[in-house]
Amino acid sequence: MIVPETFADRNVCILGLGYVGLTLAAAMADVGFRVQGVEIRDDVVEMLRKGEPHFHEPGLVDVLARNIRGGRLTVTREIPENSGATVYIITVGTPLGPDGKVRMEMISNVASEVARHLKDGDMVIMRSTVRLGTTRQVVLPILDRIGVNYDVAFCPERTLEGVALQELRRLPQIIGGAVQRATIRASQLFQFLTPTTVRVSDLETAEMIKLVDNAQRDVQFAYANEVARVCDAIGVSASEVINAGKLSYPRTNLPMPGPVGGPCLEKDPHILAEGLKPYGIVPEITLTARRLNESQPREVVEHLGRVTAALEGFPARPVITLMGLAFKGCPATDDLRGTMARPILAALREVFPEAEWRGYDSVVPASEVGAFGLTPMSSIEDAMTGANLVVIANNHVDFSAMPLATIAERLARPALVYDFWNNFAARDLMMPEGTAYMALGSHGCAGLPATGAATLETANG
Repeated sequence: MIVPETFADRNVCILGLGYVGLTLAAAMADVGFRVQGVEIRDDVVEMLRKGEPHFHEPGLVDVLARNIRGGRLTVTREIPENSGATVYIITVGTPLGPDGKVRMEMISNVASEVARHLKDGDMVIMRSTVRLGTTRQVVLPILDRIGVNYDVAFCPERTLEGVALQELRRLPQIIGGAVQRATIRASQLFQFLTPTTVRVSDLETAEMIKLVDNAQRDVQFAYANEVARVCDAIGVSASEVINAGKLSYPRTNLPMPGPVGGPCLEKDPHILAEGLKPYGIVPEITLTARRLNESQPREVVEHLGRVTAALEGFPARPVITLMGLAFKGCPATDDLRGTMARPILAALREVFPEAEWRGYDSVVPASEVGAFGLTPMSSIEDAMTGANLVVIANNHVDFSAMPLATIAERLARPALVYDFWNNFAARDLMMPEGTAYMALGSHGCAGLPATGAATLETANG
């Protein structure tokens, strides 16, 4: 154990045991904190009490079970009267509503719950991603009504799904307090987890860091997707342009293009823009990048509609398989929040309304695949057998490792494999007769026509 019995803030209450809250709770319990986890979903509470996480995260099963058994982590539906906590960490979600604005009721409700238990000298840490100014303008007024002295800080979550437990122990933790005392106190708490804490000037600076970090990633990926659009238009390979251009060249570090979504990138640019409206500022680059990433599925699927319409023999009622439903594949996750598989599938349904639909993901449960309206397939081989169109929507390592040319023998004829993640180079593949491979940013390199009837044999030369 790392946290000594004498540490004043050893008892911690974490509110919201979704991805952010549960990984933090498990990591803190594992270093010796006594953690009270609060979660309102009954089914999740029952699973966690048995030491079973409700989502996939490498290493979490062992850490969770060990600390549940050891009594260092307990789970309840509300804050117990006798919790003994001196620190409350708020980790509830902040999704966008139908109007595109961040929903704040979860933050307000949890802050009110904390206020009912707040004692003199307690500390409240905000960890949820919020609109700029939320901690000071929304949370503090709720807590102030109680009339006790307390500390408050904003300490954003920064981990990557798939490596969260490692990153909680390794990544620098940003800490911004309402006053210096709160900043120092929160730093002392997190130093039991990570060797590096970064103290910033105030709450708003810490809130802004979280939003800017994610918006910057969204912009970077959007530029890669713009490069893909350009390369598709002129007939060169975006994969080759990007990989050759950055090889041993330190001033270029462009990622590969691909669908951009997930629980953070799909919403945080919008949250940033919403928080800046009162200041009369529109983050134009940020919003343009987000719009480009959001428009990609429809643009690609419309292109696939033109390509398949030009292929002789492509059926009016094709069998279509969507592979990779989680919002990302590497590191592997079963998280469907913000997954681009949804808009990709929606666009496919519009362009191919009579299709038969299948789905495959090696991590997402079959029941969740079925909830997409897809027939779940048990393997890549089954997913491709008899399919006319296969769309690879995330970057799971299983896809890059599969012997595509061999498995493609199972496809119907004609058939097309479309890869959003450039797992293969089209020119290096020896696809079976009557089948073809096409990747994002390399449309012109697949030898397939956008218009004009052609067979795959003639298109492949």
